[in-house]
Amino acid sequence: MSQSLRMRSLLAMGASVTVLAAVAAPAFAQTTPQTAAAPKPAAQQGGGNVLEELVVTAQKKEEALQDVPIAVSAFSQDSLQAQKIDGGPNLQQAIPNVTFAKGNFTNSFNFAIRGIGNKAVGVSTDGGVGVHENNAPLQTGNLFDAEFFDVERVEVLRGPQGTLYGRNATGGVVNIITAKPTDTFEAEITGELGNYNTRKLRGMVNLPILGDKLAVRVAGNYLKRDGFVTNTFNNHKVDDRDLYSTRVSVMFNPIDSLRTNFMWEHFNEDDSRARVGKQLCTKDLGPATVGGVPSGAARAFLSQGCLPASLYGDSAYGTVNTSGTLTGELGNIFGFTSGDANAGDTASRDLREIESLLDPIYQSKSDIYQFNLAYDLTDALTFTAMTSYSKGKVYTKLDYNRNVATVPFNNTGLTPGGFFNDPQVGNTNKFTTLDVSAGNSKQWSQEVRLQSNFDGPLNFNFGGIYFDYKTVTDYYVIGNSLTLSALALNFQKTGNPNCSPTALPTTCIGIDPNATPDGSGHNYYDNRSPYHLKSNALFGELYWQANEKLKFTLGLRRTHDDKRLDVFDTVLLSPGIGLKQSTTHPQERSVFNELTGRFGFDYKLSDDNLLYAFYSKGYKGGGSNPPAAAGSASVKPQFDPEFVNAFELGSKNTLLGGSLMLNATGFYYDYQGYQISKIVNRTSVNENVNATVYGLELESVWSPVHNLKLNANVGYLHTKIGSGVSSIDTMNRTLSNPAYTVVKAGPSLPNVAVGSNCVLTTAGVATLIAAGAGATVPFACGGPQVFQAFLQTPAAAGGAGLPAPTAAFLANATGLYNYGAGYTIEGKAADLSGNQLPNSPHWTTSVGAQYTWDFSAGWSATLRGDYYRQSKQYTRVYNTAYDQLKSWDNANITLKVEKPEWGLRIDAYVKNLGNDTPITDAYTTDDSSGLFTNLITLEPRTYGVSLTKSF
Repeated sequence: MSQSLRMRSLLAMGASVTVLAAVAAPAFAQTTPQTAAAPKPAAQQGGGNVLEELVVTAQKKEEALQDVPIAVSAFSQDSLQAQKIDGGPNLQQAIPNVTFAKGNFTNSFNFAIRGIGNKAVGVSTDGGVGVHENNAPLQTGNLFDAEFFDVERVEVLRGPQGTLYGRNATGGVVNIITAKPTDTFEAEITGELGNYNTRKLRGMVNLPILGDKLAVRVAGNYLKRDGFVTNTFNNHKVDDRDLYSTRVSVMFNPIDSLRTNFMWEHFNEDDSRARVGKQLCTKDLGPATVGGVPSGAARAFLSQGCLPASLYGDSAYGTVNTSGTLTGELGNIFGFTSGDANAGDTASRDLREIESLLDPIYQSKSDIYQFNLAYDLTDALTFTAMTSYSKGKVYTKLDYNRNVATVPFNNTGLTPGGFFNDPQVGNTNKFTTLDVSAGNSKQWSQEVRLQSNFDGPLNFNFGGIYFDYKTVTDYYVIGNSLTLSALALNFQKTGNPNCSPTALPTTCIGIDPNATPDGSGHNYYDNRSPYHLKSNALFGELYWQANEKLKFTLGLRRTHDDKRLDVFDTVLLSPGIGLKQSTTHPQERSVFNELTGRFGFDYKLSDDNLLYAFYSKGYKGGGSNPPAAAGSASVKPQFDPEFVNAFELGSKNTLLGGSLMLNATGFYYDYQGYQISKIVNRTSVNENVNATVYGLELESVWSPVHNLKLNANVGYLHTKIGSGVSSIDTMNRTLSNPAYTVVKAGPSLPNVAVGSNCVLTTAGVATLIAAGAGATVPFACGGPQVFQAFLQTPAAAGGAGLPAPTAAFLANATGLYNYGAGYTIEGKAADLSGNQLPNSPHWTTSVGAQYTWDFSAGWSATLRGDYYRQSKQYTRVYNTAYDQLKSWDNANITLKVEKPEWGLRIDAYVKNLGNDTPITDAYTTDDSSGLFTNLITLEPRTYGVSLTKSF
């Protein structure tokens, strides 16, 4: 059975708007096989404006799109080009209740369907929306970095999947189906030029060797353009692209009953792609007075770096108060900085401008190998085997902060003349921090299935999968102030800043001398995460055709997930050398065995109307939180799995003689354990919340006259976090209660990560300052016993050197720890009850129109316009003014002029017509980094023209 792209006329109820609005003539020319349903006679009554429909494999068999009782959108290569859907991020503008945003870390993104995506952070997390290529699951890869090229179609299924797809997905599935070799010679090459010095080259060649027995298809895509972002420090354009993808596919069908396909896909990128964009901060200067007492020098320890405030206000264009960061706090303690190293500095109001000492580095490479086999055991029974192997590696490096410090280092013994030569950062007098995200991964999956096509009322589709995924990731934060702090601590503890960690392993902090960190140094932060996932599942669906109109479906899945994370201590500023596996918890293991499934029916009210209703239970595995910073005691090692009970009712309709199609879907989710993440103590902490989700989706396409097509999508989404759910908001630990004050934690405190924030009573802090002990405030974060011990430890040994009675009074009689109801040294948890889930706008709307003019001599021209709007949303579960993102919209225009007889096509386009820069998502860093915000924005206006020649 051929799996090539097919179109057929229909009068079935409705269609995916995104497909039908923009399919092009070449796709129409292909015939419908006898294995697919024949065109319905009523459709032909519509004349020249009858709509066409794509054949898809959403249920692992070829079906007309409108015969599939699932909310699914599909895109042919021609429709992707017509709507300028260059890659995965653009899909959100063509599908209701879909959002997309890049993540803060390498190869991370949040593709959310109906509010369900991946807001968890860590190597052991799974995406709520599964990404597949040719039906094979991909745990990681470059599908959302690369552009679509030579694809047969892209399918997006909304709602929980698992009884037909290899990996569980609570939100839905994105399935990229690549074009397969055929028995006809064809070739195509496209060259494109655009603004930002864009150069694209895309092509394919299909070579039949032995008729329909053996054929080879080779395709490739190349993209090079200048950057969208200006680095104002050196006036360089960054966030450019220099990448290519290639694909080789081989079809071998030795006999009619055996069909095989082999594919190798390669991706390579080496450029200055920026993982994130602009950095915003409402600077927190710290309180000038505490409880009526001037804070004085202690003010530097009472700043959290940035305050929670709207990202759209004037104050958001400040810079981080470095005193509210780990590195700045240590600089103030050890004397190589005095206060805020960013004093007086502000950020540009242009969201496409950053200020960085160095340009980003982005290097990524991946390979995917697939072998698919289908064998007809009988005329009604087919065995399928899918083997997939992939590997990849990535290395990225960029300035941790998007501004260059204004205040140089002080002139000290470690910083003569205010300069310091850091082994990783280099020689500079500026407070500088970099981060590196690197990793490599391998995955292998084997899936088999048995599918029936009996004439009787019962049919089935049963299968199983084994999935094995391994990765090792390193996330480094490197800073010259961190190395300086390590040297200062070495001097304090050993009398020699350049001591030997081998000779003094319990007191001396090892310094990595290499320019590229190798993980051995304790003068930087390295979160290393070796992770191994083994998963297997049995799944399938049983179909009962009760009569010619009514069909019931029962699907079940049994999943076993075994996740193992090797735990390496994060040893920043800890004595010793080298990165060592934890001796107390060397490995975190999470094992889950879950039964899920779906049950429902579809009913053909007539040949033009389909009604379906389903209940589905979805599951997504839990996992292990990445290792916390040394001293952290409050980070939970594991997070729980997600479960969703989903109810869906849908209808697909065709009206007006086949010229109008209308789809409607309603859904209700009872969501348990939705995984969210926040960054605490220099690691991601994944938590679980319960929620309810419901909404409505309308899709329509209308061809009122020949050559004119109009489409509209509307998605409504309501999400609500359940009652009794609470979480500490690191941006506002005190919940703005003036009775409490945020304090930056000092070094060498047991069970406390240096540079993290704690909460003490305002009255107690005021008493300390008034007593002249303001410089000791950071050490109060250790609790009364630790604080008292620090206060009475001699100064020569690193303490405050106070008399024992004074130390006892300050630690125990000042009321520092007299907390009210709900408050602890961590702060008070915010009540999340009734809040919205992040990245869940109430409304997503898209409309489009295209008209084709037919000219003499076989020429035609098609003009198309698309408009998309997304209502406001929140980036975090706390739903504060800081979290809210404004609504945004986007418009694209395309023009296609072609003469099919010559195989010639000219395309012109403008994307983001208004050249807007909306914020589409935001990432909040942790306490020790100063709680700055990294933005994700839409690409700027782009335009270009391309020439395509087909053979």
